[in-house]
Amino acid sequence: MSPSKPFNGAFRKLVLAFDVGTTFSGIACTILDPGEVPKIQAVTRFPAQANGDFKIPSVLWYTQSGEVRAAGAEAELDEFRLEAEDDNLVRVEWFKLHLRPSHGKSSRSKDDVAPPLPLGKTVINVFADFLDYLFSCAKTFITETHANGASLWQSVEDRIEFVLSHPNGWEGPQQAQMRQAAVDAKLVPDTPEGYSRVHFVTEGEASLHYCLDSGLAVESINVDSSILIIDAGGGTVDLSTYVFESISPITVEEAVAPACIFQGSTKVNIRAKRYIENKLKGSSFGNEEDIAAMIQKFEKTAKPVFKDPKDRSYIQFGTMRDNDKNVGIRSGQLILPGDDVAQFFEPSINAILDALRAQLAESFIPIQFAFLVGGFAASPYLYARLKKLLQKDNIELCRPDNHTNKAVAEGAISFHLQNFVSVRVMKTTYGSECSVAFDESDPEHRQRRGKVGMTASGRRVIPDAFSVLLEKGRRVRDKEEVSVPFAMETPLPLKHIFCDIMSYRGKTKNPRWMDSEPEAYITLCTVKADISGLVIVPMFGNNGRLSFRQHFKIVLLCGLTELKAQICWDEDGVEKRGPASVVYDVEAIM
Repeated sequence: MSPSKPFNGAFRKLVLAFDVGTTFSGIACTILDPGEVPKIQAVTRFPAQANGDFKIPSVLWYTQSGEVRAAGAEAELDEFRLEAEDDNLVRVEWFKLHLRPSHGKSSRSKDDVAPPLPLGKTVINVFADFLDYLFSCAKTFITETHANGASLWQSVEDRIEFVLSHPNGWEGPQQAQMRQAAVDAKLVPDTPEGYSRVHFVTEGEASLHYCLDSGLAVESINVDSSILIIDAGGGTVDLSTYVFESISPITVEEAVAPACIFQGSTKVNIRAKRYIENKLKGSSFGNEEDIAAMIQKFEKTAKPVFKDPKDRSYIQFGTMRDNDKNVGIRSGQLILPGDDVAQFFEPSINAILDALRAQLAESFIPIQFAFLVGGFAASPYLYARLKKLLQKDNIELCRPDNHTNKAVAEGAISFHLQNFVSVRVMKTTYGSECSVAFDESDPEHRQRRGKVGMTASGRRVIPDAFSVLLEKGRRVRDKEEVSVPFAMETPLPLKHIFCDIMSYRGKTKNPRWMDSEPEAYITLCTVKADISGLVIVPMFGNNGRLSFRQHFKIVLLCGLTELKAQICWDEDGVEKRGPASVVYDVEAIM
């Protein structure tokens, strides 16, 4: 079920998808030739790595002056570690965790550890450096593997479309940082045209497209049938539930708001490290170097094969002469009881199980199939636990064995070529702050009598009201629009407007007042628009003062993977529209 329609553009183009993961990253690409059916291809050649591998470590080494010395597989070479020690280089890994949405910080646990960034570097700087490295790898791969590769690259290098994937829980603020990183990496110019060549897709949707494109979900495709995608990665686990609206062409709808939990495989490593540090405290092997070697071996050998708490795990880190029976070290191996190793996994598995139960409970249609993809999906222990739970609900869990570590990158390309998702479910409530006319008969208005103010025309109004635009759980079609009417009264005509779009994350079903739950309201973005061309109505208010009223609407396109906006007004009975920009305060959200 790969893309079957020929590209109908006038010029050859290149599409690159970058899956920047917490622990590993991948690239996929496709050449779009007019009249030709696109072929999606994963990049399989990277410096210092065997051909055929789809991913490289998300690791960089920086000099003390902030320059990148090595990245990817090169950064993990044993010989480079010696060089890094000699030159006092700074290792950076798991940097993606620094992009985590700020609204989740208050609920973080002791396992939420993001290694510090180099002094003077922001997460955007590091992300840009890594995107630059991925771009160079993609360029080398394409020029070396295609006939006349150099000339091919020259023909498309100014028309490259970039698709960046991100966890289900990320929103506009994180997309803004990623786009800025793409600009800083010089992938696209710092212009509106450049911004338009950077696209976003959630990892859940990308994985869905991969499963459908590669035929993994063929048996589950029927009208009104549903599937659950579990993308278990290094930093996050994304859960997405879809129902098939039609088969030819394929269109699917989100059945439930997608979930994102920060309990990926890195959390298993963090808990393992803390356990080993406590176990070896006071031992001659409790030093930083030995523990680092143990964690590295645990990640590569013990963790991927652990499947039963009854079985012991062996971490080979030293030589036959390394022994300490008091802490379970024998012949260079640290021996860990299976019950203890299981505890490294339990918080992550329990969080995934809770998220699974929520998806099943909220879905308006029974789920028949579930697909487990991503790097963490390779864990037999995780797979067994999830399979046991889903069997109780007669859901078949599939863990495809054909390189699903490339699912997000290739799925992101497929999404760009043939977006299957026609309906998305709002994850939170959107709205805007406003003032409402004071009504003496309304008890809630009387409670706020002390806040009553005057408009330019002398009307009595109450501030801190919340106007709901889109409520949590609402099903929104990909082309659906939501408009926000405004009537601005000002002493002087306005030429530009700035409207804050708020995100409500409380528990009230119909929030009305921002002063009753101030901590639950977060500024998501600001919509900016030029209104100098709007009709201005001069008026004299009750106070006898001249003021100006301008009527218009802010139109939000909310059913896409990225929020977009327009401005709308009426002119002689005809609707007019103009551009509006959605701006995120990148510095405030870092």
